[in-house]
Amino acid sequence: MTDRITDERALEHGVAGHPLLDNPALAALTGPHARFAQRYGGALRYHPDVCPMAALPDSPTGQDWSDAAELVGPGGSLFLPVVSNRPPADWDTTMDLPGVQMIDVGADARPDDEAVTLTTADVPEMTDLVQRTRPGPFRPRTIEMGTYLGIRRNDRLIAMGGERLSLPGYTEISAVCTAPEFRGLGLASRLVLDLAHRIRNRGDTPILHADARNVGAIRLYQQLGFVVRREVLFQVFTAPQ
Repeated sequence: MTDRITDERALEHGVAGHPLLDNPALAALTGPHARFAQRYGGALRYHPDVCPMAALPDSPTGQDWSDAAELVGPGGSLFLPVVSNRPPADWDTTMDLPGVQMIDVGADARPDDEAVTLTTADVPEMTDLVQRTRPGPFRPRTIEMGTYLGIRRNDRLIAMGGERLSLPGYTEISAVCTAPEFRGLGLASRLVLDLAHRIRNRGDTPILHADARNVGAIRLYQQLGFVVRREVLFQVFTAPQ
């Protein structure tokens, strides 16, 4: 998944640290994104219209899992990103997807003259683009999580990217996608670098997550100045009925 050069860069920049990134959804929901949180005991999740992600404490107990069952309801889904957990026997695992967590160690971050800030009026177009390109979950209120940028041609949204998880000191770049007929023009790279510029200007470090199978995207992010901090899992569990 990572090559020798990437491993050496990761060691050079000490990216094995950053403990908040080990459970970023928890750090977000108890920090900058607390306004979006729904909570029952030790279990938290984003409002479903905002983001499907949820969080449990590190090394969750049986009580934490019981709290999660109350939070999502019988047969409800619990999406836990990055962490690796094994639920009680009466929970079903419906997704166990390998991924990588990456962190900026030297991206040539800069604003892009063609990038425009997207608003709630753009959500229908954004949703359509996500459905056609599938960069990850995007809900009706996901745009409220941070700044989303787009590139238009002939008044049509052809590329976008934005900020998802926000935790103390870090902001996640997410939903980076380009309409299939406009790929290969470097639009996604330009949006990532613009977002990284904005995030750095706030004093945060840009991070992102990628499906481990998407080798092309991982290689692109490496070329832009991100390194793999760690391999992770994206897990979805279904609560007992």
